[in-house]
Amino acid sequence: MAERYRGIRPAFGYPACPDHLPKRRLFALLGAEEAGITLTENLAMMPAASVSGIYIQHPQARYFAIGTITRDQVDSYAERMGMPVDEIERWLAPNLAYEPEAAAV
Repeated sequence: MAERYRGIRPAFGYPACPDHLPKRRLFALLGAEEAGITLTENLAMMPAASVSGIYIQHPQARYFAIGTITRDQVDSYAERMGMPVDEIERWLAPNLAYEPEAAAV
């Protein structure tokens, strides 16, 4: 019999939550390494068959994707994360509404 469920199962790195960075906090909070799950430098989970997500249970919950992210949103997010803007831009590159400026050499 097929399972019937209502709701969505978004995960960091997917359209509803495109930023992988919160995985670091999630893994620390859950003690993922004690369970044998680690993150690569690009925040992919190892072993590769590992999964994580945010589980929302509500009859009216729907899957959604965010629009593109503007520079002012990136600036604000970088400040809240305590990280440089260029690093945030690197992590969110596919979702940016602008082309990041090349780093000064």
